[in-house]
Amino acid sequence: MTDVRITGIGMTSARTRDRLVQRLRDQGIVNPAVLERIRNVPRHIFVDEALGSRAYEDTALPIGFGQTISQPYIVARMTEALLDGGPLARVLEIGTGCGYQTAVLSPLVTTLFTIERIAPLMERARERIKELGMRNVRFRHGDGSVGWKAHGPFDGILVAAAPLTVPQAWLEQLKPGGRLIVPVGPEGEQQLVRFTQKEQRLERQTLGPVAFVPLLGGTG
Repeated sequence: MTDVRITGIGMTSARTRDRLVQRLRDQGIVNPAVLERIRNVPRHIFVDEALGSRAYEDTALPIGFGQTISQPYIVARMTEALLDGGPLARVLEIGTGCGYQTAVLSPLVTTLFTIERIAPLMERARERIKELGMRNVRFRHGDGSVGWKAHGPFDGILVAAAPLTVPQAWLEQLKPGGRLIVPVGPEGEQQLVRFTQKEQRLERQTLGPVAFVPLLGGTG
């Protein structure tokens, strides 16, 4: 991947990225590490070339297979919510998609495990992450609804698709003190929720309305 493609020109320039970061600040994102990741990750390489001029708009965009790349605000909000409370070593991402959220999160944790049910999306994401030089990401083509027990328990789990109810497997794969960030509910009624695993109880905090594709089991 050429330096010019990664850095971008025109609508993908540094000035365009700066405007996006300022927009996120205006919407309440305050974590400087998260904002810097949004600034530095070349979002345009995660979408089709025809959509490259829209890559730094704060909007979701299609990536094929009925999936979307989440809007930058949602990626920043979820990442910030996951990191709130301290640094994380082992994190599980459910729903790799095109790999944009993966690229934002990867340098902020020690090891990132990521699962995608659609094989071509996973392979495309793996290629992008490798070309960006991120070596702490472990990929799996599989059913995210069951988590990744072999590498758990996790300090954090971040989910990029909405279940109607949270699978018990995810909660069982959280360490004590671990955090799960997940959109929950049917289309049009989804809420972003942060679950924190306490010693004797599960703490739930609602973070606001969101709109995600539904969580599907199995593989594609």
